[in-house]
Amino acid sequence: MTTASNPTAEAGPVVVVVAGTGTEVGKTWVTARVIEMLVAEGCRVAARKPAQSHEPGDLDTDAALLAAASGETIDRVCPPHRDYEVSMAPPMAAAVLDLPSFTVSDLVSELDCPPDVDVLFVESAGGVRSPLAADGDTTDLIEILEPDLVILVTDVELGVINSVRLATSALAPRRPVVVLNRFDERSELHRRNHAWLTDVDLADVLIGPEQLAARLLALIRL
Repeated sequence: MTTASNPTAEAGPVVVVVAGTGTEVGKTWVTARVIEMLVAEGCRVAARKPAQSHEPGDLDTDAALLAAASGETIDRVCPPHRDYEVSMAPPMAAAVLDLPSFTVSDLVSELDCPPDVDVLFVESAGGVRSPLAADGDTTDLIEILEPDLVILVTDVELGVINSVRLATSALAPRRPVVVLNRFDERSELHRRNHAWLTDVDLADVLIGPEQLAARLLALIRL
């Protein structure tokens, strides 16, 4: 994360963008669990959700779950004016609510990272190519932020290989760390999908938040 528009200094935290192969794959659950594990190890962690959309009155939003894990306020995790109570992609939700459109650069400029954290998580919305702003998606967010690590969260069911291949192609030339959520060692399908991604596609694959937390701890302590 080294561009002039970055909200953190070059010697600042490890910056992690959390993306997903689609909606409901567990991006927020994985991120929140990893944050809890890092905090338990004494790490200073911040979480940011640049924009979110959800059903009206929903209290268990992504920002709320991330805030509970990191110990921050919900408004610090996601600015109130980027919290849209319509279950559509954020720029579509803004349009439905007759609110101003916004760009990916707007979202980046609004990131407020404390100067003394070890890890900054920036969680995207939807899938890698889902609209994140009027002019772009998660790939554009990553291009501006230049994070230290890109996490691609996915489930392990039928279709996972196709989903991961499409997402990683969109993220190229960056090579994401693929995190398999809801992996069940007892499932032959899960085991075979994991083996194909690692042995055939040569993807960098981790299983669940525990392995991701260990990877991040190793980065922090280098």
